[in-house]
Amino acid sequence: MKLRKLELKDAPLMLEWMHDKSVVENLSANFGAKKIEDCEAFIEASKNDQANLNLAIVNDNDEYMGTASLKHIDKENQNAEFAIAMRTCAMGKGYSKYGMAEIIRIGLEEMGLKEVYWCVSPVNKRAVRFYDKNEYNRVPNSEIKCIGYTPEQIKEFIWYSVKK
Repeated sequence: MKLRKLELKDAPLMLEWMHDKSVVENLSANFGAKKIEDCEAFIEASKNDQANLNLAIVNDNDEYMGTASLKHIDKENQNAEFAIAMRTCAMGKGYSKYGMAEIIRIGLEEMGLKEVYWCVSPVNKRAVRFYDKNEYNRVPNSEIKCIGYTPEQIKEFIWYSVKK
């Protein structure tokens, strides 16, 4: 397995997880409304996106398994928000663990970030179990300083962080 840039050939498999209720049921975006054109536009936009890094997690045959992302890359505060989405067929096979560790490494080592953070809804028990099982550090809501969330929204989530 490896991380690579997203390619247009990934769009149908990206749409697969977006339309899989077991994957998106606890996510805030309405992925069920997405179409293949939305996936293709996302992939094309990611090629020149300076504020976000979206990479495909692929198997040894270069088949798309999911996307690992650093969003809201903040050069001033030297941090970014981590996100990941996986196809059901990739779950439980190490792709999430690999993709997450690798994109965090890229952020901290190659991009020079000091912190990668992320949040998860407490009702997303599968994600909470995964992050806790892999010993990622929970962060008190009072310590969160990130782009795109109001103080009220920050309180609604469980937050995690990896610092350099």
